[in-house]
Amino acid sequence: MSKFENYTNTSENYDLTRQPVGLELIFGALACGSRPLGEQIVLDAGCGTGNYLAPLASKVARVEGVELNLGMLETARSKTADLSELRLQQGSILELPIEDGSCDGVVVNYVLHHLEDGSDAGFAATRSAVAEFYRVLAPGGTLIIQTCYAEQYRQGYWYSALIPAAIDRLIHRFIPLQLLEQGMSEAGLTPAGRLVSLDEVLQGETYLDPLGPTRQDWRDGDSSWALVEEGEMASVMAEIKRMLADSSMDEFLAGREELRRQHGQATFVIGRKPQS
Repeated sequence: MSKFENYTNTSENYDLTRQPVGLELIFGALACGSRPLGEQIVLDAGCGTGNYLAPLASKVARVEGVELNLGMLETARSKTADLSELRLQQGSILELPIEDGSCDGVVVNYVLHHLEDGSDAGFAATRSAVAEFYRVLAPGGTLIIQTCYAEQYRQGYWYSALIPAAIDRLIHRFIPLQLLEQGMSEAGLTPAGRLVSLDEVLQGETYLDPLGPTRQDWRDGDSSWALVEEGEMASVMAEIKRMLADSSMDEFLAGREELRRQHGQATFVIGRKPQS
């Protein structure tokens, strides 16, 4: 699916620097659906390496996982082999191999920006995906899309300041939140608010490693690095070396952390399918 990130390669390192965030927000949104949380069937659309599959399976009746990239899917399968109430399938979020009206919830975590929407101001592919989510949702079901808006991406990640050109290239792939909610409405969903976690970071304990950007395995956890050009990467290395040498790195990271706590790293956009 991704037009700029080779997830077949990065799947081997992806979990080194990624963890499931926003679980309390996700469970809270699902619990507001038409069925008790423990009875729900939930789809993780574009499940990647499966970081959300086990936490979801611990709370709901059954989990469906769909992932297009085979490398990511195989990693997810190996991690969830002992989960009986789980079905994993290879497939696209644009043509989900899921029955109509069969899911009480659909969660979509940082997936939509990998669709081929880069030159489409109307985000047609994203709108098609939202229509698919509507199709597989049961009446009263909940859609939860984890995404990011432009300023949040610029300020919520400390290393965004090191690669501003790459971040600019990536940001135009993120559908504006208002347009996403408009697409939900057009598909038949009722927008039900936005949620932001200000405390969690996607990369967990590895997040503030000042040498992280110098290592490929660390960079594999965030697709923004796939858009960094060779000359820009050399500048990143030089800047990190300079800040470590003149002892300015701690002050830089502290300033970036202050911004992250104001903006968060992700926004959860909620939609609900009407009961009738």
